Amino acid sequence: MTIGWLAWAHPAWLLLLPLALLPLLRDGRAAQTHSWLALLPPDRASVLLQWLLRAVGALAVASIVLGMAGLYRAEYEIERVGQGAEIALLLDRSRSMDERFASSSTSAGGPTPGSAAWYAYNQQDSGVWVTKGQAARKLLGEFAAQRQEDRFAMAVFSTVPMRVLDFTQKTDVVQAAIAASEIGRGLGETDIAAALLEGLSFFDNRPYTGSRIVLLVSDGGDHIDPGVRQTIVDRLREQRVSLYWIYIRSARSPGLSANAGDAPGAADTVPEVFLHRFFQSTGAPYRAYEAENPEALKRAIADVGRLENLPITYRDLVPRRDLTAHAYALALLAILLLLASRWTEGRAWR
Repeated sequence: MTIGWLAWAHPAWLLLLPLALLPLLRDGRAAQTHSWLALLPPDRASVLLQWLLRAVGALAVASIVLGMAGLYRAEYEIERVGQGAEIALLLDRSRSMDERFASSSTSAGGPTPGSAAWYAYNQQDSGVWVTKGQAARKLLGEFAAQRQEDRFAMAVFSTVPMRVLDFTQKTDVVQAAIAASEIGRGLGETDIAAALLEGLSFFDNRPYTGSRIVLLVSDGGDHIDPGVRQTIVDRLREQRVSLYWIYIRSARSPGLSANAGDAPGAADTVPEVFLHRFFQSTGAPYRAYEAENPEALKRAIADVGRLENLPITYRDLVPRRDLTAHAYALALLAILLLLASRWTEGRAWR
């Protein structure tokens, strides 16, 4: 049962609420007799005090009934203004993300001591090097924790995208979603086009209130059909979304730029280069980062944080709040006032 912003978990107890009228009908004290009432002067203060005590008694009864009925404040939405963005995270969960970084394959024993700055990101036992997926999840978690004003949504993808989290500002929920993306093993194929369309769908039917970002974290590219490419371009422009691609380089990956000696058009056969050129041609704000190790990945994510920090207006859901304790506390206070007034009464003449 809800009335305005107040609600009751057990509204049947409200049937007892008329009992609060009893103190208003009589004060419950024995009448004092006098030889002649006309001898008593009118005392407005006493009359006012009498009705005040009756009202306190009625408040005590009403508060007890409201407490038994489970009084609470219903959830509601408020508008907030902050510095940040709406960020849709797209995290690659293909099998290749379970491999090591490109720089970790320079030697059979892993990176040399001079290039092992990213060893600090190792979350496993000593001597076991962190994978691309582990580093990405760790740094995305730190990124989300530092941006308290942002709203995050998240999807993971390999052959098909899977929506994990709709837009929220709740830090604990975002961290849980990022951690949950580690469960299971990824598949061998990657469909980035489907992932992008899923990321853009997060902004459907949402008012434009500030910066919008699709943050793609992947270690591979994709060849996208012309029709799907046009759909992506239209959605990017329609939703006014900025696209960031953090490309995690794998071993033997050519990177996002074509070699100087490549024939014209030959580079488009490389999925990463093809996808990079397509993103550049969309007309939407776009930045790409090549991360060969966790340090480069950390710098890329930090750069995104610096670039997208504009004013944003959003609606936040304030959760339900239990008011039962407040009702019982008010009843206790009213009862204590009645007891205090009783203790301070003068004795009747005998």
